[in-house]
Amino acid sequence: MRVLITGGSGFVGQRLCQRLVEAGHRVLVVSRDPEAVRSRLPKGADIRRSVLDFVDTPPEAIVNLAGESIAAGRWSDSQKERLIDSRVNITRDLVILCEQLKLTGGKPPRVMVSGSAMGYYGDQGDREVTEQTHAHDEFAHRLCKRWEDTAREAEDFGTRVALLRIGLVLDNGGGSLQKMLPPFKLGVGGRFGDGRQFMPWVHREDLVRMIQFLIERDDLSGPFNGSAPHPVTNAEFTRILAKQLGRPARLPVPAIALETMFGEMSRLLLTGADMRPARLLEAGFEFRFETLEKALADILN
Repeated sequence: MRVLITGGSGFVGQRLCQRLVEAGHRVLVVSRDPEAVRSRLPKGADIRRSVLDFVDTPPEAIVNLAGESIAAGRWSDSQKERLIDSRVNITRDLVILCEQLKLTGGKPPRVMVSGSAMGYYGDQGDREVTEQTHAHDEFAHRLCKRWEDTAREAEDFGTRVALLRIGLVLDNGGGSLQKMLPPFKLGVGGRFGDGRQFMPWVHREDLVRMIQFLIERDDLSGPFNGSAPHPVTNAEFTRILAKQLGRPARLPVPAIALETMFGEMSRLLLTGADMRPARLLEAGFEFRFETLEKALADILN
């Protein structure tokens, strides 16, 4: 298959491209600077500057992973607009590609797996969260909802759409752990606030396998929670990570300090959701890394 990937040069996208090529697929990647990312992608990857540059090489599947980091800085009004635009604009381009292929008599992609995030649910306290749970209305939810609603427009042109609400992605070389490890290795890590907020997480390898699973299963559409079946609280995550590293974790960061430093964005660190991958498990997806202990042992060792 020809698989078009936005965000293909990112932390998840690079591994996805590698696994797709190993499985015999051809990867088409969107990047504003093709030459700069070529060395990070498999040999033979077709890299172009715009989604619409692929009209003459129509993909059979799309994976949409593009978007500016939501934790890149304080959420000023202008930053909120950038976060929304970086997701919605490229997703709209993907929908336009599906439309153009339909109108010109070609075949629109069979499937689009479009990234979303655990922030869709907002602050859920300690209740168990599945794909059926009603969201708490806050900025992270509104951002994800606009992102998802735009992706769903591809269904009008015959493309199956699966929405993957991704938790904290763990692996070497990037993602959430890249920022966490330095203080924990120095023995100065600690929980955020009271530590009772849930942290849905997923090993990068399992996330890539989820994406491949959703591409291949023609009967699966709609929202899917992209996280491991055993989420942990922030305090549990802190304890398990410190134990794996053989270091103490006795320096909690007070909530007021995070709120002062990051403003509204501190909600990403101080609130969460006990998110469970109910629909993936019902569909028969099997995790290689079900527990945080197993995932960290694989990553850190």
